[in-house]
Amino acid sequence: MGNTSGPNTEHKHNQMSFLDHLEVLRWILMRVVFVLIVFATVVFIYREYVFQNIIFASQKMDFITYAKFCDFSGFLNSLLPDLVDSDSMCFEPIQAKFLPGKMTGKFMTAMLVSFIGGAIVAFPYIIWELWRFLKPALYPKEQKSARGIVFFSSVLFLCGILFGYFVINPLSVHFLINFDFGINNIEELYPLNSFMGIVASTTLATGLMFELPVLIYFLSKAGIVTPEGMRKYRKHSFVGTLLLSAIITPPDVFSQVLVSIPIVILYEISIFISKSVNKNSIR
Repeated sequence: MGNTSGPNTEHKHNQMSFLDHLEVLRWILMRVVFVLIVFATVVFIYREYVFQNIIFASQKMDFITYAKFCDFSGFLNSLLPDLVDSDSMCFEPIQAKFLPGKMTGKFMTAMLVSFIGGAIVAFPYIIWELWRFLKPALYPKEQKSARGIVFFSSVLFLCGILFGYFVINPLSVHFLINFDFGINNIEELYPLNSFMGIVASTTLATGLMFELPVLIYFLSKAGIVTPEGMRKYRKHSFVGTLLLSAIITPPDVFSQVLVSIPIVILYEISIFISKSVNKNSIR
């Protein structure tokens, strides 16, 4: 009888050469690119709605983040009227105008936003295709333990996107645009691609950073990462988190700390995940 504890039997009966694997990977990449183009095209077609109601929404003072901070200051004022003013956490209106830069600036900005928007929407499909490619190489027990990986990866990614969009972006944009260094006769004109870089790239980067537990899961499965090693290098990881936050966020300490907090929490969760993986592998 065959060994049922090895890689799945379908893989056994259909041994694939290196070139066969490359062919499968080529078709996966082709499907992923096709889906990305489809979603990016949809975003581009509805670019007016996307720019007005998503990209530039953080400039409006009725944006949910600003409204909730203002409501929270009112709540604190009702509890501690002598310590907190009712409008202490309310934001001032943003007064800013944007320049497209080069003649192709508006078109290239629309293309960039369409591509990033398409990548965000297509992320669950990309993860599903990646899982389909890796699944045959796993043992049945490993496949069972990794069940739901597409769902959890998508949920973590969505949480990161929402955190970046509703927390990092509005607070960063408001801080940078309203930053005052004592000169009042400067006209507030900003490059459009700079604003897009803050909104689009940091949102996508935060979503990817929230995939840390999934990455640790597979690295622990491969024996590359252990919970002991993660605990040993915890301080080094926190420093690395701050450096990574400084790269993907605008150059202000407040935004970097905001990004670092959930990443530190996810790192601690990842230690628990790595510990669980190691326990299961010992059994």
